[in-house]
Amino acid sequence: MTSAPETLTRPDGTAVRVLVVDDEQMLADLLASALRYEGWEVTTASTGISAVKAAKEIDPDVIVLDIMLPDFDGLEVMRRIHGHSPSIPVLFLTAKDAVEDRVAGLTAGGDDYVTKPFSLEEVVARLRALLRRSGAGEDKPASLLEVGDLRMNEDSHEVWRGQDEIRLTATEFELLRFLMRNPRRVLSKPQILDRVWNYDFGGQANIVELYISYLRRKIDKGREPMIHTMRGVGYVLKPAQSAPQGTGA
Repeated sequence: MTSAPETLTRPDGTAVRVLVVDDEQMLADLLASALRYEGWEVTTASTGISAVKAAKEIDPDVIVLDIMLPDFDGLEVMRRIHGHSPSIPVLFLTAKDAVEDRVAGLTAGGDDYVTKPFSLEEVVARLRALLRRSGAGEDKPASLLEVGDLRMNEDSHEVWRGQDEIRLTATEFELLRFLMRNPRRVLSKPQILDRVWNYDFGGQANIVELYISYLRRKIDKGREPMIHTMRGVGYVLKPAQSAPQGTGA
């Protein structure tokens, strides 16, 4: 399994902010999940009006913008946002494949586009390119994740719980990486399958349960637990000192 690319951040070290605008809720949620896995802060909007309002509130570093929206189109959304923040790069999403539609988006001030259906990997790669070109994101020199007393170096693949080094297999490492990139957030089995196993297991959620049990033996055994089961929902990783009691195993 290939290692994840280095995390992009704002120049001050905080998470890159992405605004995803699409009225297809399932698609917006899928995009948001993929971008949060990159370590980015994601806000979603389903209408042009809510998108313009969100852009003023969060000051995004990049916008993923559907051309077709229920109130007014993506070109008008971009014009209004660029009216107060002209330097924000925009990646258009469109179901149209006519050349004139692509040209209209780019000449109106858009920076790039992808045509539906698209791969999540392509969207992430294009957003990374836009962020680097705009100067909004920069690579962290050290890829270190920390949740409570649990630490992971994404470059060297070393993991520690307190002073103890934890030896993990490649799959265990990817699973723990996903949990650590989403601390205190409940992750469902389908989400974990999609991000860790890259859709290869066809919904076999038992593989998730199996590897969660492997991780618990190495991370939590003999210590206050950090990995918790939210029955009927999924799994959550929390610092030991703030872990909830009675969530189940």
